[in-house]
Amino acid sequence: MSDFMQDGVIATLHKLRDRPIDELEAELVAFSRRRSMTLVLPSLYSELEGEALPRIVDALRKVPYLAQIVIGLDRATEAEFQHARAFFACLPQPKRILWNDGPRLRELDAELASHGLAPTQMGKGRNVWYCFGYSLARGKTGQGTDCIGLHDCDILTYDRYLPARLFYPVADPTSEIKFSKGYYSRIDQDRLSGRVTRLFVLPLIRSLRTMLGANAYLEYLDSFRYPLSGEFALRSDVVESIRIPDDWGLEIGVLSEVYRNLHTRQICQVDIADVYDHKHQALSAEDAGKGLSRMSTEIAKSVFRKLATEGVVLSSGFIRTLKATYLRSALDMLGRYKIDASINGLNFDCHGEEQAIENFMQGIITAGTQFLENPLEVPFIPNWARVFDAVPDFGERFVAAVEADNA
Repeated sequence: MSDFMQDGVIATLHKLRDRPIDELEAELVAFSRRRSMTLVLPSLYSELEGEALPRIVDALRKVPYLAQIVIGLDRATEAEFQHARAFFACLPQPKRILWNDGPRLRELDAELASHGLAPTQMGKGRNVWYCFGYSLARGKTGQGTDCIGLHDCDILTYDRYLPARLFYPVADPTSEIKFSKGYYSRIDQDRLSGRVTRLFVLPLIRSLRTMLGANAYLEYLDSFRYPLSGEFALRSDVVESIRIPDDWGLEIGVLSEVYRNLHTRQICQVDIADVYDHKHQALSAEDAGKGLSRMSTEIAKSVFRKLATEGVVLSSGFIRTLKATYLRSALDMLGRYKIDASINGLNFDCHGEEQAIENFMQGIITAGTQFLENPLEVPFIPNWARVFDAVPDFGERFVAAVEADNA
């Protein structure tokens, strides 16, 4: 049973009872007559062969309120793209697959690169950005959408409640919410999961609040129960105006852009799952360019960049102090998690958790060094309003290319 506490600057929508899914979806069908909904699925081809995505597709077959499903497909040959078409063919909703490695979309990507408008890195950020752009471009051909939702394709515990609760706040015509962020508890069988959030992001944010005092942006980030969740929904007018990073700071970067573009009363977080399990990243302590080590570094850089735009002066001394403050905060949090796990009968690897903290502490130093050495780095992909302004007919040609691939 969830609590009902509202303890941050954004609204928290709890799961207070087990509402029948058919009842919830019936409301969303009614909402869809006023606000159409598109679901984006950023996927690697390898996920089609995993355990999670077949379950997700099977659940989505029964979802009645979606106007379209957009699948961003990465790392797929032509034969694999054709297999993906067959794989998703069972979905009854209108659907399109963006074959990001195909010649048509590669050509359009090269055109944007010639204007300095294309993503510079392969990965989830690039995939999501193109899926967003396609959804907006359809609006220029008279097939627009009002709300866009997104979730990962490696969720092992997926059911229809997840997209329904995610879309509900932004699809409700009586609501002023324009961005909803999913949250959930992270329990992996018999232990606590979600190390990056528990042991890195939350202690980092609270350490920065200790050092900087009152700061509206840090208070905003600290209001999210699971800031690194890959599930969110937003109105289309917000999608066109935000920039997203193409590195592993995607989730924090999106929160930062939403903070810049919306009032906090237009933002909420919503409980979307009783249990949540997905593919776990390795810590990769021996290689800072992989796994959770890289993730922590790029998350920290994303926070540093946003603080700089807020007028915070960062220096090497500031980073060293932050490292020490973070270590103390993380170890204090570790004690809380230990007793929390114990009272719930969960296993708790204290040594492994401390190793993760030490690794994340190094990520702060690496991120600070990289930021100070290259303060002009701009990892954000331009927003789609700028793309459509620079290349006015790009949207129509983008839609035509996707249609040709899917024909």
